[in-house]
Amino acid sequence: MSVLATVSSPLLTAPPNGAAVKPSLAGLSRERLRAAMLQAGVPDKQARMRVSQLWRWLYVSGVTSFDDMTDVSKDMRTQLSAQFTLDRPEIVSEQVSVDGTRKWLLRLPKRGHEMRAPEVETVYIPESDRGTLCISSQVGCTLNCSFCHTGTQRLVRNLEAAEIVGQILLARDRIGDWPGAPLPENAHLLPNTDRKITNIVLMGMGEPLYNFDNVKEAMAIASDGEGLSVSKRRITLSTSGVVPEIARWGGDTGTMLAISLHATRDALRDELVPINKQYPISELLAACRTYPGLSNAKRITFEYVMLKGVNDSPADAKALVRLLAGIPSKINLIPFNPWPGSQYECSDWETIERFAEIVNKAGYASPVRTPRGRDILAACGQLKSASEKVRASQRTAAPPLDA
Repeated sequence: MSVLATVSSPLLTAPPNGAAVKPSLAGLSRERLRAAMLQAGVPDKQARMRVSQLWRWLYVSGVTSFDDMTDVSKDMRTQLSAQFTLDRPEIVSEQVSVDGTRKWLLRLPKRGHEMRAPEVETVYIPESDRGTLCISSQVGCTLNCSFCHTGTQRLVRNLEAAEIVGQILLARDRIGDWPGAPLPENAHLLPNTDRKITNIVLMGMGEPLYNFDNVKEAMAIASDGEGLSVSKRRITLSTSGVVPEIARWGGDTGTMLAISLHATRDALRDELVPINKQYPISELLAACRTYPGLSNAKRITFEYVMLKGVNDSPADAKALVRLLAGIPSKINLIPFNPWPGSQYECSDWETIERFAEIVNKAGYASPVRTPRGRDILAACGQLKSASEKVRASQRTAAPPLDA
């Protein structure tokens, strides 16, 4: 049984009617922090020092209040708090799976002409030796992959860089991943490592290469050695195949790459991953073969969701092996995670094992991804569901006695 908690943050209470919403400094790059300092009236000669102070407090200590910045003068703290906050995204709901997987439904500030505040989902997956944070890059998605629930949600907008970084900060807050921070309930399910978030994957809502600049800026902040300090070898961007941006991403960022493949024939991939009509398999694999830094030590991960009677035959496995010949790669076999209204079923376990055996014998590492967080709809391809599930429960719940 999963635990569903609706959480409201004291940092994120609504301002009085008519009051201006103060911007948050949390998630900003050094350049944007400097611009904020100048906006706050900090003299240009002092701005660099203030940025350095803020950077350490934000990304090393994880403070959520200016009052905790003990090496910043009281007057400066007052000046900053009058104009800015250190808010993270607002938590609408938090769910904890029986296996320790955590999913947060997060509300972001409204931008421009948005009628309502958009929401995204972030998932944390703990294992004994690592903790992986799956973050979103867009509100919704345009790709309409037929097996993916996120693809049924229309694209609302791209996330800004600070909103992407904010997911990391929020997750570290909630699992006690800052120096000296208390651990949460169910801490026994967290990794046996000093850092509880060791890996970041851009595999949440949205296609990250359609939000290239913001994702790039966010990952530069995440991998900065003087701050959050997540190794680029532990950051993986997953794309459905935006071919023109693959080489640029590798050259500009140096992170790991994952390809959402799922089929070995164009006709089938056109159906499963419609972007294939624009960038067919041959063009996608050509971009993979020339990915900057590609080697046996820096392999591309090919994700392959196992769909019963669709792409799971021995012939499909042999075709996959032939297709990836010569590309340093790992193949992740993903049991399909059902969601309401899906037209597909997960392959039988015996079928998955037979498929994996063929791939393994060809010399590829092909782990079968253990489904995590299925009880809270946090598994691969299920994101979007939480907001619908929460709203449905709110509609049907009995009113409190004092309503």
